[in-house]
Amino acid sequence: MISFHIMTLFPEMVTQGLGTSIIGRGIERGFVGIDAVNIRDYAFNKHHSVDDYTYGGGAGMLMQAEPVFECYQAILREIRENGNDSPVRCVYLTPQGRVFDQRLAYELAKEEDLILLCGHYEGIDERVLEEIVTDHVSIGDYVLTGGELAAMVVCDAVARLVPGVLNNEASSDMETFKDGLLEYPQYTRPEVWHGKKVPEILLSGHHENVEKWRREQSLLRTRERRPDLLK
Repeated sequence: MISFHIMTLFPEMVTQGLGTSIIGRGIERGFVGIDAVNIRDYAFNKHHSVDDYTYGGGAGMLMQAEPVFECYQAILREIRENGNDSPVRCVYLTPQGRVFDQRLAYELAKEEDLILLCGHYEGIDERVLEEIVTDHVSIGDYVLTGGELAAMVVCDAVARLVPGVLNNEASSDMETFKDGLLEYPQYTRPEVWHGKKVPEILLSGHHENVEKWRREQSLLRTRERRPDLLK
């Protein structure tokens, strides 16, 4: 099992997005835990505001250090109370981080607890990031309005690698990026659709030839669509 602890200003967005489909079933079966914690609950003013102007000027507001830190500490205490005394990784979702890929997904799937920090506005006070963040992770070279969508992407990609989440455990071993290549083309019934026929090799029943064909197709597709992966 893996438990995701998501520090956010919009907990409903996260829980609703992750509570459906395969991940939702993983939650119901006890293989995945989702704990969306509202950073505003740890604000130190009566209006529960967590942002302020940046020193040095500039456009936009910045999330303050103290509410983020207190939220993190509360999550960490809960993790310790549940019996996990191991170091806990805190992932900050930011376009300035390491680009998230399948290799990192496999790495994070080994964790028992994972804290994900969602930023907003112009970001978060650097001092608290230096104190609590272990990993800076980006889902791509673009900017979102907040880190929630990025956190959901990470949770989805990681959770499906946890044993028991997928009905067919073999499916995650035969996917795109598993061996650094794109996945081969796949087909289902009917055998002929819009005049296009399923490749004969897939109808042959010769498993060794099928696997060879799939490997060749993966290489061809990767060279055509993602030559950078071959490098």
